[in-house]
Amino acid sequence: MHTDHDRCVRAVQSHDARFDGWFFTAVLTTRIYCRPSCPVVPPKARNMTFYPSAAAAQQAGFRACKRCRPDATPGSPRWNERADLVARAMRMIADGVVDREGVPGLAARLGYSTRQVERQLLAELGAGPLALARAQRAQTARLLIETSALPMADITFAAGFSSIRSFNETVREVFALSPTELRQRARRGRPVAAPGELNLRLPYRAPLCPDNLFGHLAATAVPGVEEWRDGAYRRTLRLPYGHGVVALRPESDHIACRLSLTDLRDLAGAISRCRRLLDLDADPVAVDDALRADPRLAPLVDEAPGRRVPGTVDAEEFAVRAVLGQQVSTAAARTLAGRLVTAHGAPVEDPAGGLTHLFPTAEALAGLDPAALAMPATRRATLTGLVGALAAGELTLGVGSDWDAARERLAALPGVGPWTVEMVAMRALGDPDAFVPTDLGVRGAARGLGLPATPVALTRHSTAWRPWRAYAVQYLWATADHPINRLPAN
Repeated sequence: MHTDHDRCVRAVQSHDARFDGWFFTAVLTTRIYCRPSCPVVPPKARNMTFYPSAAAAQQAGFRACKRCRPDATPGSPRWNERADLVARAMRMIADGVVDREGVPGLAARLGYSTRQVERQLLAELGAGPLALARAQRAQTARLLIETSALPMADITFAAGFSSIRSFNETVREVFALSPTELRQRARRGRPVAAPGELNLRLPYRAPLCPDNLFGHLAATAVPGVEEWRDGAYRRTLRLPYGHGVVALRPESDHIACRLSLTDLRDLAGAISRCRRLLDLDADPVAVDDALRADPRLAPLVDEAPGRRVPGTVDAEEFAVRAVLGQQVSTAAARTLAGRLVTAHGAPVEDPAGGLTHLFPTAEALAGLDPAALAMPATRRATLTGLVGALAAGELTLGVGSDWDAARERLAALPGVGPWTVEMVAMRALGDPDAFVPTDLGVRGAARGLGLPATPVALTRHSTAWRPWRAYAVQYLWATADHPINRLPAN
């Protein structure tokens, strides 16, 4: 979109928040870059130029606006709508792969050469993987500076910088303030977070309907790993350098996020996973406008616009839970998952109490005795086959996965049918066009709305909803009187 100068100018002049994250406005006279919704008086059109990423604007010598904080916008929805090289790379960079493994590690995970990855990112985003990772480090540093009392030396390495000098230079270059000045400016009138905790605001594009989003997470919460308490969804996180506990609470214009981490180097990755969990980078206006074109769905969209697709913080965990949930009730699936957690999950300390374990890894589950599982023999075989494939690396699920390849490998496992494949694609891989025409809830809703109710006919009708069929599923599910559709009482 950043190449359509006139359209970008109109978005900036109308302070249109829908385009935050889609592009960034750089002002040639002030050398500052902003988000489209920046509240200041828009500059003259001839003084504006546009970039597809904050990293590209920074690389061109522009610094972040102090008013609108363009580094804190929702992420571009493009990276969650696509599964090509650039989109997969962007999801992996947000998850911290470049900081942990470098550009060669990113390229190896993607299955391309380093040169190919750099060339494609530069062509589409105006910045290579190192510049994109540097922009993310700057944002992580800003969060730690503003929300914690950590010494600057600790923040340097927690944010992924290799030296205090590069930390200071980057912060000054991006924000036009020293780290100390940034902290002093942020602290005016703000309480300091408790030791060991980070209090963050996760932005999103309005509207957002929290009912099915948090209702689904709370209704399917696995004891010991997840809970709903005091108006917030809480869960444990397995992260590359350690573990954490997060509490996510829906507010009127943001998601309040309280994080407790054993290693602060996991901050950027934890935020990225929480955003994927709540689908916060979606463009609800584009989704809802497309679904309203179907007169049967239009009343559902108008009644509660902005429904998101509940995701996951761990794709392998969700795949295991999807198999446990085959042909059983939500309560039964929770019970089965809870038993696995108690027997095989790693125990953790929860500062607030209530959470006790991390969900077990595929490696931990690969050695379990199938006879100990209270489920039919065929589903036991399906579960052991799944965890065996995950543990052996024969099946890869995650932010950088190829959606089509993952579907094919999943479908090849004994006992994994279309419903399980599409549920994993929808909630674990994040494919916005995943569709479950065999789901009883979807079929029942379709029948009630006068839509075709057989899987073949419903799939044919659903082509009009593409590429947003996963969101259509959320609206169809919402017609049922089920706890997943209701925000839990405090």
